[in-house]
Amino acid sequence: MEKVSKYGANRVISPQGVLPQAADILDNTMICQANEILIDVTTLNIDSASFHQIQQACDNDLKRMEAMILTIVETRGKMQNPVTGSGGMLLGKVKEIGKEIQKDLRVGDDIASLVSLSLTPLKIERILQIHPARDQVDILGQAILFETGIYAKIPADLPADLVLAALDVAGAPAQVQKLVAVNDSVLILGSSGKSGLLCAYQARQSAGKNGKVFGVINDLSQKKDLERLAVCDEIIVEDATKPLAVYEKVLKANNGHLVDVTINVVNVPNTEMTAILPTKQQGTVYFFSMATSFAKAALGAEGVASDITMMIGNGYTRGHAELTLNLFRESRVLFEIFKQRYGKEGSL
Repeated sequence: MEKVSKYGANRVISPQGVLPQAADILDNTMICQANEILIDVTTLNIDSASFHQIQQACDNDLKRMEAMILTIVETRGKMQNPVTGSGGMLLGKVKEIGKEIQKDLRVGDDIASLVSLSLTPLKIERILQIHPARDQVDILGQAILFETGIYAKIPADLPADLVLAALDVAGAPAQVQKLVAVNDSVLILGSSGKSGLLCAYQARQSAGKNGKVFGVINDLSQKKDLERLAVCDEIIVEDATKPLAVYEKVLKANNGHLVDVTINVVNVPNTEMTAILPTKQQGTVYFFSMATSFAKAALGAEGVASDITMMIGNGYTRGHAELTLNLFRESRVLFEIFKQRYGKEGSL
């Protein structure tokens, strides 16, 4: 490897001159450089759009999914789905800390990475189990965290599996907290999923009792948990890939008005216009979904003369991990839903 870089550029094999996230292949030699952290990985939390694509490509066959994941990592030196371009995050134990690392961290600490697997050098020795219900893969393996890489220590008062599931999407509710003002009307596309539940809860906290929160789900089976959380003024059942149908139902639910803020956290493509159409002029659309097409969003908004602010879902914002984990401390119902969905079998 070349001279070490705080951004991990020395780990890039090809193409030269790019940073690790944009690289096709990373050097995943598990030798800890002076400005790196070596992690014994126990679980990968794969990005929802990526996991969904792998499931579809493999017809939900776990053996084929295992082979595909191993092939991606062996070929690329990282877990970056070549179709979606997205990664996920990991849970593990710190094995070694480079001598130049100045962080509040010790060997043996349990941590969750807060940077994408799409830029994290990873080596998988063996896949132990795939958990389709929670987009997670238990492995024996190792990973490298760069000097600029961020992470969260696993707190003592919350289960590690729940923390991993939540921190993978921590940027979403934290951005909602910044974007939604008191009395705003808010639309959440994909409101029954992992990030959707967190965003819906935070939207209600931010909009207050006089604000409006509308959740869109694509199947009645997804309604129960959202109803338990009791944060939506109305739950709309509609296919998020059908913009006109969603638009009409949102207008009806919101007394003929467009919404102030739309949060898109679906894990399938072609939902850009479904987020844009129901949003008022000078409103805001936040695309957290990794299935979003920038071209479709930009050109689509232009095509319907929509003067809105569109934000790309940056998975990081200052304080996002703390804010997200505090939601579980605030809401026992939210905690219980996540524990039932994402807790390890037999851990309830």
